[in-house]
Amino acid sequence: MKNHGCIVTPFTSEDLDLFYGLKAKDAAAIGKLYDRYGGLMYSLAFRILGNSQEAEDLIQEIFVNLWQKCSYDPTRGSLKSFLLILVRSRAIDRWRSQKNTQHRLENWQNEMLLVDEDDPHTDDITERVRSALTELPETQRQALEMAYYQGLSQSEIAKQLDVPLGTVKSWFRLGFVKMRQMLKDLTPN
Repeated sequence: MKNHGCIVTPFTSEDLDLFYGLKAKDAAAIGKLYDRYGGLMYSLAFRILGNSQEAEDLIQEIFVNLWQKCSYDPTRGSLKSFLLILVRSRAIDRWRSQKNTQHRLENWQNEMLLVDEDDPHTDDITERVRSALTELPETQRQALEMAYYQGLSQSEIAKQLDVPLGTVKSWFRLGFVKMRQMLKDLTPN
């Protein structure tokens, strides 16, 4: 462990310089930090998420957050450990969010398949779902339709619409909430 004034750290003086550079909003510091740890962070994110675009988005998000507000405390451990723990926890959160969204979409598709086409209420239900979709904001409607009718993943939708993946995820979340509210009398508890 090195003693830098009153801060005892388990890492190099270069890491401490990067930390102080981030705190001072030194653009060179964020670049050096990326050069030093970006590849390792990306590798971990990719292993968890299994998607290069999502891993890149996550790393970019982390670096933007570090630039806006560096929450690292050098007295609690190395900068490398902090960054890897940050990547791991955020990647797991994203992975869980993806699984939850995919699960909701699959449930919605399965419910639509269970509708008895000979039942006279089927046309009413189909019309209510279509009507509810038209009441959504254009972006939310488009994202849900692309997933349901075209079978596209959120990553594919983001790429096709040229928007960040996080934006598409927000559209899904908001769209599902609104659809559930509009169709609450059709869905089981």
